[in-house]
Amino acid sequence: MEIAKLAERRKLLERALAERQAAVERVLLARQALAAPEALRAVLSGDDPADFARRLYYVGYVSRAAAALIAGYRADLEALLGLQREAQVKRERLRSVEQASRADRDRILREREARRRVLERAAGEIRRSRKQISVLRGDEARLARLVEGLARVLGRVEAVPEKSSQVQAFSSLRGKLRLPVRGELAGRFGAPRGASGIEAKGVFIRAPEGEPVRAVARGQVVYADWMRGFGNLMIVDHGENYLSIYANTESLLKQVGDAVASGEPLATTGSSGGHEQTGLYFELRHLGRPFDPLRWVKLK
Repeated sequence: MEIAKLAERRKLLERALAERQAAVERVLLARQALAAPEALRAVLSGDDPADFARRLYYVGYVSRAAAALIAGYRADLEALLGLQREAQVKRERLRSVEQASRADRDRILREREARRRVLERAAGEIRRSRKQISVLRGDEARLARLVEGLARVLGRVEAVPEKSSQVQAFSSLRGKLRLPVRGELAGRFGAPRGASGIEAKGVFIRAPEGEPVRAVARGQVVYADWMRGFGNLMIVDHGENYLSIYANTESLLKQVGDAVASGEPLATTGSSGGHEQTGLYFELRHLGRPFDPLRWVKLK
């Protein structure tokens, strides 16, 4: 808008300059026509001195008018140059604004594309997380059904025959158990399992592959097989509706029905359950419900 106004003012000034230039040319022609005669020639000519004085007066008048027109012409010319400079400055400013706007637009487009990619990745991660959650819940439900079935059977059958009245009940071993394998606690009871947010029902003990996994107490093996999500899985019944669960093992060393003593090797550590790290996943359950094993073990 401002540049358009400047262009209009420039046109008006250029028109005024053309008119002034024409006027200056007419005045100069008139001055030439009324040029002051030489004094000697005027005396010798015999012309009327009054006429000579009038001619001198008109020549002076025309000269002053020419000087005024030339001054105005110069002023208009300076004004025109000023308008041209102002228009150039505004054009440069407008060009800078356009370049900045173009850069901002490009930046906004890049940011929009980056946000779109982030949203697509987030949507993909959400879909994968939902699938992972569904798989984990399915695996846990499968283990829960297995434990419930074992509990019903064990409720009707004495799993570990008592050979002596001096056999210590499992319920009296709270705070006295030892973890089934030496290693580092990498996952605790109730902690979220990865990005799924599902709480762990046991603990994960990180250990090198092939380390012996030992029974936490005497009992009898009631399950020894592979299960999706848990790998090679072993369940030991300790009586009083207490079960210990050993998963993610590399190999199983006992079979269903085998009696085991406290500290006896049951399996070896591995990553058969799909864990990225080798070790053992360990649970304790009572009446089918999991509880924190660390409250029952004696940690050094």
